[in-house]
Amino acid sequence: QVRMVESGGGSVQPGGSLRLSCAGAGDIYSKYCMGWFRQAPGKERDVVAIILTSGDATYGTEYDDSVKDRFTISRDNAENTLHLQMNSLKPEDTAIYYCASSSPIPSWLDLGYCRTPSAYDYWGQGTQVTVSS
Repeated sequence: QVRMVESGGGSVQPGGSLRLSCAGAGDIYSKYCMGWFRQAPGKERDVVAIILTSGDATYGTEYDDSVKDRFTISRDNAENTLHLQMNSLKPEDTAIYYCASSSPIPSWLDLGYCRTPSAYDYWGQGTQVTVSS
């Protein structure tokens, strides 16, 4: 049973930074889609950033337009941990953030497969991010 545990959420002023981490994200042997999603009050869960990764290799990343150039998704392969570095935070970034991972996927699948919410089989419990002055 895969268990993904998030950390790093909290409260920050506009313009500040936070780094989210998600332990238990995959292993070094297989190819995975991984991603960060968020859900604001009264809204649906939306994708924030996705990454296609295998061992030490990253095959691509993609970001929602609202976070492009402010957020960075990465994976620490040595510790099987997924990160989301969030800079220049805005009040509209306030939400519960979830990490997610697929099961191992065939080597021929590309980043486009990772755009599909149904690609993700494992989810973290969520961590609250609040941006407010």
